Amino acid sequence: MDFKNIKIKSLGAILMVTLTLLSCVDYLEPYPNGNRTTEDIWKYQDMVQGLVGQCYDNMPRNYNDNEGVFLDGASDDVVITATTNAMVRLATGALPTSQDPFRTYWDRDYRSIYLVNLFLKDRRGFNTRFLVNAHLDSLVKTRLQGEAFALRAWFQWDLLQKFGGKGMDGQLLGFPIVLEPIDVKAETNLKRNTYDECVQQIIADCDSAYKYLPIAHRDYLVPNVNDRAYAGGRYWGRFDGITTKALKALVYQTWASPRFNPANNVARWDSAAKNAKVVMDFKQKTDAVTNGFGPTKAVDWFNPNFGGIVFSARYNNGNDAMERMFYPGGFQGNGQVGATQELVDAFPMANGFPITDPESGYNPARPYDNRDPRLYATIFHNNAKAMRLNSSSTTPMYTFENWTGGKDAPGPPANSRTNYHIKKMVFMGLNWGDNAINRQPHTKIFIRWENMVFAFAEAANQVEGPLGSKYGISAKDAMALIRAKNNTDGGKGFVLDPYLTKVAAAGKTAFGEFVKNERRIEFCFEGQRFYDIRRWSTGLNEINKPVHRPLITRNSDGSFTYKLDDLAESRSFASGSLPIPFDEMLRMSNLVQNEGWTTWK
Repeated sequence: MDFKNIKIKSLGAILMVTLTLLSCVDYLEPYPNGNRTTEDIWKYQDMVQGLVGQCYDNMPRNYNDNEGVFLDGASDDVVITATTNAMVRLATGALPTSQDPFRTYWDRDYRSIYLVNLFLKDRRGFNTRFLVNAHLDSLVKTRLQGEAFALRAWFQWDLLQKFGGKGMDGQLLGFPIVLEPIDVKAETNLKRNTYDECVQQIIADCDSAYKYLPIAHRDYLVPNVNDRAYAGGRYWGRFDGITTKALKALVYQTWASPRFNPANNVARWDSAAKNAKVVMDFKQKTDAVTNGFGPTKAVDWFNPNFGGIVFSARYNNGNDAMERMFYPGGFQGNGQVGATQELVDAFPMANGFPITDPESGYNPARPYDNRDPRLYATIFHNNAKAMRLNSSSTTPMYTFENWTGGKDAPGPPANSRTNYHIKKMVFMGLNWGDNAINRQPHTKIFIRWENMVFAFAEAANQVEGPLGSKYGISAKDAMALIRAKNNTDGGKGFVLDPYLTKVAAAGKTAFGEFVKNERRIEFCFEGQRFYDIRRWSTGLNEINKPVHRPLITRNSDGSFTYKLDDLAESRSFASGSLPIPFDEMLRMSNLVQNEGWTTWK
């Protein structure tokens, strides 16, 4: 597969021009000298393309923010080290209106929606002449039109995930749908649409995008070599048809979940399963070419062209932000977050059985022995060793000492508060003590192969149980694909999987809980758990559970004693929904605040 660099053609120049038109007050303004207006955009095809291109730059590029691992810090997977962090205050019920960590995303999403609405308005973007050659011009304008619809769907989906919920009026509400190029920071008084209306608009935009976009940006799908300057692999990283199907699967999956589906409309689960299966089939049958997708391949966080990607951000080249964030101070990191004991307990044993199953062989006195290799590839525990990638040396770069009094135990501001540090997304070839520090690209993957397999498995199980055959494969078959995957440390997936057989035979409810747990393991630290535990729950009991850590004592003989239930942090959410930004509530009287946020209205 001839995947190209994610860098988007000519955006350097295009977006710099467009950015000069942006401000924090008005989305588009005249140039500073006042001799050009918004209308001038249509005189320059690069600026018209920039309306679409800028939206990609508005997306996050890494996991070290409030949409990534810090968001997990408001779930039961992570504890944030700094107790003054806004996400900690959210999780502990002490978030002031002045520290709202989601305020910026409301602005970003509506700013991006404005840009694509401007492109789509009266089909002006589509009717722009981009190239002299009619055929190549058609390729460009058709792709941009599809991307504009897809981007509007994407940023609307972000608004729905973050701000959708039950309003104080008792209705399930989404966000104000804006389909015109309206500056929502100007004198506007918008009203939130219902949750269902927002879903329907996102789905409609995905369907509109699909009509214009190629199924995928791949060179092997563009038979005319001369067309590849304007189509094909060079647009890897932009929206394509298969990505809109994936987005629909995620939207339907959430819409079908208990919090947003009180009547348990099974048709929503069916739509989630069908759309996810389309993406799965594409990856397995069409994308399974040389150097392309392989279902057992481990996720490569450092390869922006990794075949398992469905949709990802533009990458950060030569970056060590995640390593700095996750490693403790003793290894020149900042130890900003740590995994909870609850997450560690979610990982099964090496035989595939959960630690609560009598067949697992789990020994709480030696809690890290004989565990699923995924645990060792994801979390650094006490006495774990950071081994250099692809090295024959048996000398570790670093050994973790999380016992009381150890160098990596809680206390110093650069150590995790949980006695665990995070390994996932850490490049194990990086050591700041090397003469030449090996920093690798880091890619934020918004949608990957595993998202689709989990969406399918969860939805298919809800429709017909774990062993049904309606979709050509069963929910159990889908989870077998997940469990057979290799991990980033070289650990192999399950070939024989007696626990999968056991839990599938136990029926829909047991299998559904199994899928949830496997999903937790797969997507930890990616900013998904926060939304998952909310869509699965209808109240606060599931959300307001305390999280724990181990207390570790080093004995005189070098062995360790573990107490695995020490309280790390209590959780006190007043609502299962996030608040509508406070200043927007003050400015727009038509907005209804989400329940539980009585002081934010």
